[in-house]
Amino acid sequence: MQENQEESYTGLPSFAPIPLSVSSPAIRPEDRKLIKAQAVESMHLKAQQQIELLKKQAALIMEQAKELEDRVAISLQIYEATMRFSPTMGMTYHLYKRNDGEVILSLVSPAEWGQSFPFKLFIATVKLLADHTWEILQRGEVEAQETKAEQAE
Repeated sequence: MQENQEESYTGLPSFAPIPLSVSSPAIRPEDRKLIKAQAVESMHLKAQQQIELLKKQAALIMEQAKELEDRVAISLQIYEATMRFSPTMGMTYHLYKRNDGEVILSLVSPAEWGQSFPFKLFIATVKLLADHTWEILQRGEVEAQETKAEQAE
């Protein structure tokens, strides 16, 4: 007799573990494989999104590192160049290379020279920053022209 009492449910019908009437909603067992498959698919999708975001961030960091390397390289080139003035922070200057290989920092832009351009190459237009590196505002055709000159020799 005790066994029958344990098997019957006497609580509220809405909390019953089994349907109590024909009109009760159907209770179906959960498909655990489907639940796992959906969870794994969601996990892979989220992980792929995060990986793509990290790749974009890494590309941006590499681009910033390249820009910094370029600034340091041009800064070294400028500080080894001939200067007939003391550069001021925030001012724009122009870097040229003469036919004899001497590098010169000038206040005169390439457009201001007109037809009497006295240099072999225009290297860059730069601005002195507060950390004493130089921001490259415009690049000249250094690599292309130097490569052509080397091939001609």
